[in-house]
Formats: sequence, C-alpha cells, structure tokens
Amino acid sequence: MAFAGDVHTAGRLTERFQQQPETALASVGPLLGSADLTVVNLETAVTDRGTAEDKSFTSRAPPSVFDALRVAGVDVVSMANNHGVDFGPVGLTDSLDAARQRGFPLVGLGVDDAAAFAPHLVTIRGERIAVLGADQVPDETVARYSAGPGRGGVASAFDTDRLLQAVAAARQQADTVVVYLHWGQEEHSCPTALQQALAQQLSDVGADIVVGTHAHQLQGAGWLGQTYVAYGLGNFVWWRSLSEISVQTGVLDLTVDDGEVLQADFVPARIDDTGIPRPLTGPDADRAEVDFAALRACAGLADAPTRPRRSAD
Repeated sequence: MAFAGDVHTAGRLTERFQQQPETALASVGPLLGSADLTVVNLETAVTDRGTAEDKSFTSRAPPSVFDALRVAGVDVVSMANNHGVDFGPVGLTDSLDAARQRGFPLVGLGVDDAAAFAPHLVTIRGERIAVLGADQVPDETVARYSAGPGRGGVASAFDTDRLLQAVAAARQQADTVVVYLHWGQEEHSCPTALQQALAQQLSDVGADIVVGTHAHQLQGAGWLGQTYVAYGLGNFVWWRSLSEISVQTGVLDLTVDDGEVLQADFVPARIDDTGIPRPLTGPDADRAEVDFAALRACAGLADAPTRPRRSAD
C-alpha cells in the first residue's frame, strides 16, 4: 500500500487543471509507484457551484480532479478534512456526485453519518482491506458540516465513539484496517496529545494502519504496539510554498500481509515551484530519510512492533 499527504488544486496548480485536467498529475505516477492500493487526502470541495463558507481559505476543484488522481495511480481519497465542504451543501452534493459518476472511491464524506463513516472495502490478492477517513481539525466548517443522522458532511473524529464503532465494525469485515485522519496542529512536527490518544484508541479497537495529514509538514511514523502509525505525511500536491519545511514530502510504502505491516519504506520527495512533488535522489534522499526517521522520537513510536500480533478474528 502507498500513502501520501494533502492534495490541493488551486493557486499555481489552477492552470494545469484547466488546460489538461485528465493528465494534470501524470508526472506524479512514478513517485506513487506500483502499489496495489494508494490513498491520499483530497483537501478541497469538488464543485463549480455553491457559496463559499465564511472562512479565511476556501478551496474547490473541477470534477476532473478524480480523473487526474486516477492517472496518477491513486485508488482512494479521504475527503474528511476542513475543506471538503468549503462550498456548503451544494458543493457537498456535487463532490459526492462527481466521485460516484466516475466510480472513484472516497471515504470520510457522505450524505449522512452512516455513509461518511463507512469504509471502502476492497479485496486485493486475497486480502480484504477496509479504508476509513475522519477529521479531527476544530474548524468552523467541520463543526457545521459534521455528518449525522439525515445530515450530510464529514466523518468527525471528535465523535470518538462513532469512529471507534466504525473501526471495530470494519475489523469484522477485513484482514487489514486503515484509518486516514486529518488531525494535529499546523506547522508542528510532533503529534499533539489528542492525536496520540486517538491513535491508541484506534489501535485498541483493531486499526492496523493509521495515517494522517494537516500539519503542512512531516510528522513521525512507526509502530504503536502492532499498529503502524504515520502521524503526518505533509503536503503532497500543493498550491503554494510557505517554507522549505512545507515542501518536504514523500510517499509511505507499506508491505502488508493479513493486517501485519512487514516493511515500511519512505520515498522522500520535494514539492517544486509548480506544486508537484519530485522524488529526491542520492545524498538528498539519504538525508531526507534520516530526517524523517528522526521525527519518530517525539511521536512516541517504536521502530518495530512492540507486542504480539493481534490474533485473527
């Protein structure tokens, strides 16, 4: 499996998506490689309608963003984030319709809580995989558009019991359970206490892999017991560069068998001036891998599993 961070299509990326939307991300394909399943966070509403929410930054992309992601090798997106409903109920409906019309799997966003918390289920090489998405960013839009009974929106990780129930249910359906979260504090390389507490809870109810984004920079990755946790994968396809640390990125490749992460590899990259990640090579790649591994220290994670593997259900 491959995991990468936040994808955003505005700013310096707008022209690329306007002129050649279906191939806008084709150059990212080699970085994502040949994983059986690739997941990113799509941090935008997918609509050309609706009214922008009253907030500092709002984002939207054309429906062809799903075509671009498919060309790049992405199989599933999480839209459980603080920009997935930036253009209100109309934008929410358009986002869901665009994904459905293109047969593109998304998690963390739905017409109600049952849909938003539902996993994407797929069987690959005989392995039953469940991918769920949820948001833990205290944004006013997320507060207004948290999915509930008869209410569309994002799967809110602040409704911890609901999220844990969804993960426990997915555990009964899948050999490998993945939870993709939007969480943490912007511009911080160490996870917050809230992140660490939720990661432990998710591990306890059966999550095999927990990955996340939102900090706009990389955070530590490693094992929490038998669960592999990557607290922050940073920006990936991004609309602007604020600092050198904000353009440091990469792809997390995990080799998994029956829920057990057998190998974890980080492929470092740097977002160039066009907003597209480019893989690092030679000494630059070596330094980036060392720096990424060093982030594990403040994350409280181990470099190997630290308890016997969970027995199969």
